[in-house]
Amino acid sequence: MPDLDDFATALDDTVYVVTAASGGRRAGCLVGFASHCSIHPPRFVVWLSTANHTHGLAREARHLTVHVLGREQRALAELFGGETGDRVDKFARTVWRPGYDDSPVLSDVRVWFTGRIEAVLPGGDHEGFVLSPVEQAEPLSGSPPPPLRYGGVRDLDPGHPA
Repeated sequence: MPDLDDFATALDDTVYVVTAASGGRRAGCLVGFASHCSIHPPRFVVWLSTANHTHGLAREARHLTVHVLGREQRALAELFGGETGDRVDKFARTVWRPGYDDSPVLSDVRVWFTGRIEAVLPGGDHEGFVLSPVEQAEPLSGSPPPPLRYGGVRDLDPGHPA
C-alpha cells in the first residue's frame, strides 16, 4: 500500500499546538493533522496520536484548545513537539493561562480557539477530536502572522513516536 508522505510534504500544512486539562492535570502536543470539517454548525477536527501523552488526557477532557503558531514560534513547536509530558512539564517552560474549562491557553500565541469535544473518531493510529468552538482569541488588528508549517518542523525529533 502506498504511503502519503510525499503528498503530505507537498501540502506543507499548518501545524498546531493542542492543549487539554482534566482533573488538575495539563497536557499539550504539536499536531500536524487538523482542519475545518463543517461550516454550519462550525466544527474543527484535530487528530491526536493514540501513543501521545496528550491523547490520554484529551480523552478525559471536555474541551481542547487549538493554537496556530506563527512562523517565528518554532521554539514553542520544539517544546510541544520535541518533548513528552510523560517526562517534562511543558507548561513550566512557557507562559500560559487557564482558559475556558481550565483548558490551557498559550499567552504568546495570537490565534487560538477552545472547542467542546463533540465526538471522537477512530483513524488508525490517530483519533479525531471534533470540536465546537466556545471561546477564541480576540480579533487581530491587521493580518494574522504567517503560520508555522510542516516544512518548518519536519526535522524535529518527536517527544513520543507517532
